[in-house]
Amino acid sequence: MKQALITGGARGIGFGIAEAMLAAGYAVTVTGLTAEEIAGVPKRDHLEAVRLDVTSDADVAHLIGKFKQLDALINCAGIVLRDGKEFTIAGFQKVIDVNLTGTMRMCLAARPLLEQSGGAIVNTASVWSFFGGALVPGYTASKGGVAQLTKALAVAWAPTIRVNAIAPGWVETALTAAARADAARSQAIIDRTPQGRWGKPQDIGGAAVFLCSEGAGFITGTVLPVDGGYTAK
Repeated sequence: MKQALITGGARGIGFGIAEAMLAAGYAVTVTGLTAEEIAGVPKRDHLEAVRLDVTSDADVAHLIGKFKQLDALINCAGIVLRDGKEFTIAGFQKVIDVNLTGTMRMCLAARPLLEQSGGAIVNTASVWSFFGGALVPGYTASKGGVAQLTKALAVAWAPTIRVNAIAPGWVETALTAAARADAARSQAIIDRTPQGRWGKPQDIGGAAVFLCSEGAGFITGTVLPVDGGYTAK
């Protein structure tokens, strides 16, 4: 059985991907930052939930050291800070450390196992990899960085490891709760989205499964929008 590791997979988009990977026949390990997140993960066959801080070299090394085999690494751990906090150096650095440096930390640690299996990495970019997010400069910069990191590693680690990214659009998760609670803003997002709705975590799962599959064997360095057409307008 193939093994997948999904950081930030205890909830939100990460758990939507976990469900899809389980359905595709993978054993899946998901991570969360807190005990509360881990406790909220449903009990499923071939699903394990563990705590992980992606900003900690020691945490990452300890977790990767538990695996004898790894076929897919999916980096979904991420944060966004509200109320202008990303316009401070401390806030900006915190977001970069989780979203961008945390992604690189995981990729580097998992590389030896993925080289053995000829595995795949799927990073989580964003529609803000392409647009400017006026309220969240740290998040926007981090996701632009994830897109370029994905391309750099795809070139550096080919042909053994394929590295791609998914750029989700507006998806119903805890990170978008404030936008969904604002009726006018939520409607503006829906109006801009050709599919005419908010995305759900499950909408991202199929793309992740595909990018990890043999069917995507000639795809690397791609940043794939899964956004209901939001970036097409």
